[in-house]
Amino acid sequence: MATTLSTLNQQEPLPPTTTIETTPKAMDIDAKTENADNGGSNSATIDEASDFNDDKHVKDNGNTAIEAVKESDKGAVMMRCVGRTNRLVTWGASSWQGRRQTMEDNVRIFPGLLHLTCNEFGGCTAPECKFAAVKSPVHYFGLFDGHGGNQVSKYCANELHLMVAEEWGREAGNDGWHRRWEAALCRSYERADDVFKDNSLAPYSVGTTALVAILSPCQIIASNCGDSRVVLSRGKQAIPLTVDHKLDREDEVARITNGGGQIINWGGLRVGGILNMTRAIGDHDLKPWVIAEPEVTFMTRSEDDEFLILASDGLWDVMSSDDAVKLARYELRRRRRLPEKGDTPSSPACGAAEELVKIAYDAFSTDNISVVIVDLKAPRIRSLQNTEKRSSLPSSLAQYKRTNMIVLKITN
Repeated sequence: MATTLSTLNQQEPLPPTTTIETTPKAMDIDAKTENADNGGSNSATIDEASDFNDDKHVKDNGNTAIEAVKESDKGAVMMRCVGRTNRLVTWGASSWQGRRQTMEDNVRIFPGLLHLTCNEFGGCTAPECKFAAVKSPVHYFGLFDGHGGNQVSKYCANELHLMVAEEWGREAGNDGWHRRWEAALCRSYERADDVFKDNSLAPYSVGTTALVAILSPCQIIASNCGDSRVVLSRGKQAIPLTVDHKLDREDEVARITNGGGQIINWGGLRVGGILNMTRAIGDHDLKPWVIAEPEVTFMTRSEDDEFLILASDGLWDVMSSDDAVKLARYELRRRRRLPEKGDTPSSPACGAAEELVKIAYDAFSTDNISVVIVDLKAPRIRSLQNTEKRSSLPSSLAQYKRTNMIVLKITN
């Protein structure tokens, strides 16, 4: 069935164990469901949109994200537009209910949410390049980790991308493109949060994180509210593009306590003794201390960018950003060298997302686990000859981890 805007809001969430692999060229949802121990598994190839369902904190919570993003904007002008292959970007996503009794994660992927030129989106990395004036798709990736129920996360997965497109389309002011996008995202989050002032839609104790990545030809915009995270692999570096909203952030604690809120140690630090994060959509029983205002960062794309990882804290509870990037990079490169099988190309990003979910589960993550990987490298033609290049590679991620001494965190 072709997916259109009119059917998006009526789509039912897929089963608790879900895998989606996508390329921009596919036009329809074509899902095949198989039995599995944890609720079944699905695969789908899509173009218009995709969505599927979803406390400990790691040290690398992205506190250097803002500085890294600001520094990136100082890059030199390039000879060729880095976004010339933005139409060929591929992605994959995997979600697992894990050890939780319910699935509260939701993911929405909407390729081509807008079509803009580089000059309409902050300028081009190579202004003289012919691609600078060509309209290119702007892709939307959203991940929502619900708590207390899935009503808010499901609503955000169904509606937030439409709000973002609508808010961006409002008449622009004279404050520049950064401010236009920041305002559009903040208004969208606020609108979604306002919906749940009506407690007939969901109890006031229900909320969700809201992690959004907007990928244009030459820019990456990351917007976050909660403790989900997006990380960029650039060269050999793992660069967090968002900052987790946790109670180990002095600025967040000060904001809450200065406003009359309480931080109570109840099995860990929690706002009001209830929530272990400081920002979320929903959670109206903890207003005004838990806010829905996102932090928005901007990163100019580079030829060295390889992929993005968006994930819920089910991954980050047991894996650092560096380790996640190392494991995903290995799996992506291994799968890129594999020959095609059959008429349908397999997305390396999909396999890499599945592997990260499996590793997090094996590391005893106790939460729902959702991972989206966006492969920023254009697909290459694979042939049987490419298998010769694999002779020096470890045969599995397990062997790779042993070779590279990657030790994952183990939750209590």
